[in-house]
Amino acid sequence: MAKKPSIPKGTRDFSPLEVQRRQYIMNKIQHHFELYGFMPIETPSFENSDTLMGKYGEEGDRLIFKILNSGEYLKKASPELLETGKENQLTSQISEKALRYDLTVPFARYVVQHQNDITFPFKRYQMQNVWRADRPQKGRFREFTQCDADVVGSNSLLQEVELVQLYDAVFTDLDLKACTIKINNRKVLAGIAEVMGAEDKLIDFTVALDKLDKIGKEKVQEEMLSKGIDQKAIDLLDPVFSLTGSYAEKIASMKELLKDSEIGLKGIEELEFINSSITQMPLKSAVLDLDITLARGLNYYTGCIFEVAAPEGVAMGSIGGGGRYDDLTGIFGLKDVSGVGISFGLDRIYLVIEQLNLFPDSVRAGVEVLFINFGKSEAQYCAGWLSRFRESGIKTELYPDSAKMKKQMSYADRNAIPYVILAGENEINDGKLNLKNMASGEQLQLTPEEIISRFS
Repeated sequence: MAKKPSIPKGTRDFSPLEVQRRQYIMNKIQHHFELYGFMPIETPSFENSDTLMGKYGEEGDRLIFKILNSGEYLKKASPELLETGKENQLTSQISEKALRYDLTVPFARYVVQHQNDITFPFKRYQMQNVWRADRPQKGRFREFTQCDADVVGSNSLLQEVELVQLYDAVFTDLDLKACTIKINNRKVLAGIAEVMGAEDKLIDFTVALDKLDKIGKEKVQEEMLSKGIDQKAIDLLDPVFSLTGSYAEKIASMKELLKDSEIGLKGIEELEFINSSITQMPLKSAVLDLDITLARGLNYYTGCIFEVAAPEGVAMGSIGGGGRYDDLTGIFGLKDVSGVGISFGLDRIYLVIEQLNLFPDSVRAGVEVLFINFGKSEAQYCAGWLSRFRESGIKTELYPDSAKMKKQMSYADRNAIPYVILAGENEINDGKLNLKNMASGEQLQLTPEEIISRFS
């Protein structure tokens, strides 16, 4: 007996309805991307390994899917490495390419490679799949879709303000109201590390802090201790862990904590500007919240960072995130080109909308009208109307075989087709069609033009 086929863990097949709903979300996001002046690009699903490696920190590098070289890849490997099993060194010899981990680093590579064709500031959006060798769980997949908007070539904080408004516009349009847009600044985190006397452990500090909502305060402190940050320094974090109040009250508390840190106060100044700008142009439904424990563990962030939490009561991780990166293109040779961007997590947004039952009834897969096939002459009569219905924007299908009525009706039921049309000898002679509502059972004798007008 043949083994039943399967797919890799962390990947999924999508049914027609799921694809339709995903397209609904993507169309909403794309609409607002273009309203805000972002232009589309696409990049390859895999990049040269040296483009990706070393850009996401040690933990990120471990989650990158490597692609084995074509042909007899082991021939290029050093016999000594094969014998000793030194994985990191061996991997570089047998794998020169990798699946992209996100869309931001490939975008930075794109900007450098096409810099002579780009007018700065350059605003792009990208909606493509990414891959991470993570442990699959609810809302976390190994293959998933990101919808990114970035602007490079401008240091203006007005870009951050606009991206907050973009988040608000998209989630309002999706009826995902009361989402929380969390904001922090890596300069503030650098200032906290400075106050702690742990400037040399900034990456370890931010990576550990970024796990606070996943593993809790005690585990975060344990990880910091394991990375060489002493207990006295960690104790200085207590005001950060217990910080509460309004945006303005949190700013005031952090100003006091960071009063001796120039870089920390610079970050506070940037956060104040963004909040002041948003206050003058209020958000429609989202809430902007200052979260000093937000770290986003990626190494390339240098300024403001964002993360979007689903409405209260929905058990889901972040459904969006991003931030400012001052010199990401510099790693590819193009210096002093600052960028900032945000990402929408399509797969998690889908799960949240589904959980809240917010998909409109109009978002459905399949046809709207099925012509029942009574035989050759009747089918020919119905076929004559198929093009007219389709030209009018009605998703229409003619059952291909003159099967028993029960089978054709069962087909309509199982495919959730809301209407069927029955055209027998009497209807053909009268120049009419019998329109049946599958939900109510109601039947109406109408002309084809009258039916078309009902769907217009």
